[in-house]
Amino acid sequence: MIDSPILLAAGGTGGHLFPAEALAHALAARGLAVELVTEERALRYGGAFPARAMHVIPAGTPRGGSLLAKAQAVARLALGTAQAVALLRHVKPAAVIGFGGYPTVPPLLAASYLGVPSALHEANGVMGKANRFLAGRVDGIAAGLPTLAVPAALQSKLVVTGNPVRPNVLEAAKTPYPSFDDGMFRLLVAGGSQGARVMADIVPTAVAALPDALRAKISVVQQARPEDIARVEAIYAGAGVGAEIAPFFADFPARLAAAHFVITRAGASTVSELAVVGRPAMLVPLPHALDQDQAANAAFLEAAGGAETVRQSDFTPEFLTRRLCDLINAPAQLAARAEAAKSVGVADAADRLADLIIDVARTVATKRS
Repeated sequence: MIDSPILLAAGGTGGHLFPAEALAHALAARGLAVELVTEERALRYGGAFPARAMHVIPAGTPRGGSLLAKAQAVARLALGTAQAVALLRHVKPAAVIGFGGYPTVPPLLAASYLGVPSALHEANGVMGKANRFLAGRVDGIAAGLPTLAVPAALQSKLVVTGNPVRPNVLEAAKTPYPSFDDGMFRLLVAGGSQGARVMADIVPTAVAALPDALRAKISVVQQARPEDIARVEAIYAGAGVGAEIAPFFADFPARLAAAHFVITRAGASTVSELAVVGRPAMLVPLPHALDQDQAANAAFLEAAGGAETVRQSDFTPEFLTRRLCDLINAPAQLAARAEAAKSVGVADAADRLADLIIDVARTVATKRS
């Protein structure tokens, strides 16, 4: 029996918080207490995260920028690690699990220093720099995608769990791929904080250039930055296309379930949600990522037959107009791609990850007792 809480360490972005949230629900369902250690950006989620306590610890990203900026980031990580040591001594967690990004470095370093059982979860197809730094110091490594490669010395720690998705995504996954009986083609366009601009620049123009007969069949739900909403709405309105534009959709999984086709970046959470719900997609990986993690994520779903990958340099209005013409006239092909995507979805990833962290907590505690 585990009486102490499980401490989740996650950065303040959705890509880190969403899988942590899914794990928190799975652990709570087993009667385990959960606490979250994170950074300032996560505070905007307020009390929405299912943890009995939230702890904010400073962190920095010591790559890029000037030597002074790197030194300041290292200093923040050192301060955060000292605070994390004090936090773990106070909370006395049964285990600590990190979800990537530099905000997870202090808690996992503190766990290593104090001998607290620990694990990390790598959501992407390529391990990020922070996780590579921590991998040799933790007791277990969870892979979100089966294509993740680790050094031979760490292979014994690796377990493929899949990427946990939130309960509302699991609910959306119950919705069958929508029919085309009403003659409409429902397009969902997302992009995340770093991707919405390119989607605003390309997709409305491409849709507006469709032949009249096809343009009359399409409806759009699109994520856009607040400063881009007016111009995106104006293009769709001028083209006579029904469109709903917003910077964020709280019911995004339901929007995903209602879509015939999705155009989006290739973040790990996005790719995993596409697979679990089972929707065909065009993935445009973030081109300048140092680890090229989105390219690896996209390649996984493309290999399964559930998506097509387009380099941002090739993602032009002219290209997209041609592809949409093909797709709108190929409902059977889209349904087959939806099925292919769903075939690689891991709906029980949160439970698999809960099994791993509980096993790590018990196994390490037994060895050290």
